[in-house]
Amino acid sequence: MIPDNILNYFKNLDPVSVALGVGIGAILDYIVSLIFSPKGSGQINPGIDKSSAKVATMCPLKDIEDTVKKSDKGVVAYCRCWRSKKFPYCDGAHAAHNKKTGDNTGPLVIKK
Repeated sequence: MIPDNILNYFKNLDPVSVALGVGIGAILDYIVSLIFSPKGSGQINPGIDKSSAKVATMCPLKDIEDTVKKSDKGVVAYCRCWRSKKFPYCDGAHAAHNKKTGDNTGPLVIKK
């Protein structure tokens, strides 16, 4: 049960003051989010083939098998964080991305 003194407090609030307070709070929240949010944080892909409407890397299974066979360790890692300078192959760029954002992304690893 809500005490009477709290109910009386809400009954006496000026609706214009409440609306003004909520509006100012929303504006401040927006400004703070612009200042502290990383630029382009809504985008996953920061710069790979941005002129295309959609980036889709097609690799025939035979090519993947050949790449794994040519690898000295028998392992190939494909980038999933979109930050690799050797895209579509992983160059370990996800480590810095994960440290900066708290994410936990890693490569797609294919082995013999």
